[in-house]
Amino acid sequence: MTAPEPSFVHPFDSAIALAPAAHAGHFSGATSPAYANMVGPFGGTTAATLLNAVLQHPERQGDPIALTVNYASAIEDGGFGLVARAARTNRSTQHWSVELLQGGTVAATATAVLARRRETWSAPDVRPPANLPSPDTLTRAGGARRPPWFKRYDMRFVTGGLPEAMDGEEHASSHSSFWVRDEPARPLDFASLAAICDCFFPRVFMRRRLFVPIGTVTLTTYFHADAAMLAAQGERPVLGVAKALNFRNGYFDQTAEVWSDSGQLLASTHQMVYYRE
Repeated sequence: MTAPEPSFVHPFDSAIALAPAAHAGHFSGATSPAYANMVGPFGGTTAATLLNAVLQHPERQGDPIALTVNYASAIEDGGFGLVARAARTNRSTQHWSVELLQGGTVAATATAVLARRRETWSAPDVRPPANLPSPDTLTRAGGARRPPWFKRYDMRFVTGGLPEAMDGEEHASSHSSFWVRDEPARPLDFASLAAICDCFFPRVFMRRRLFVPIGTVTLTTYFHADAAMLAAQGERPVLGVAKALNFRNGYFDQTAEVWSDSGQLLASTHQMVYYRE
């Protein structure tokens, strides 16, 4: 009798997988070579892993509406531990704190807010870019000489792609817009959306056309979508739009929006990034 073939596990799900530890709220995990960055793991999978500790916790109530990740130190390749704790549960919101530990020290922390959404008056106050070409008319961005995590996303740039030649010629804007989905395709959920919110190239690269050492210090993501909206999006590409507001004395911000292909705002995100001359 032939044994059945094992079910396919998406590389992203492997990267954020957690095993419960002996104590409640404690988990263990490990970095994934598939999502390696130039130094350590891709920050988006780190954010998604911290969120996953909350999503898997038996005390979870509701869905994420906010996630802040503070990258306290470089995360080494290999194993780590996670501790997730519900700090307070109210009637409609739940507040969480999470720590990622390596070698007995804290490497990253997170706070998350979950909520039970109720039907109310709803309306957008911002619109997605108009008249953009569809993703199937655009060429996928090349992955040559890019870190492994980049190959785990199908990115198709409308504006502001990373130049092949970084010539050091400063540009007036760091704005980018592009279609993106997991590679291979994977249905969108809160964890993968959290990771996509960090897949924007550092805006200092776009503005200066120059590689300099960088590292995200803190990243906040607001989830505007509920679970039904994410399920409706499925595996189709989402639209990412990003820009910086200011570069000053070793730090810059970058702000971004992630839109469904039907024009619904799924998430907005803001981060502060360190850069070195």
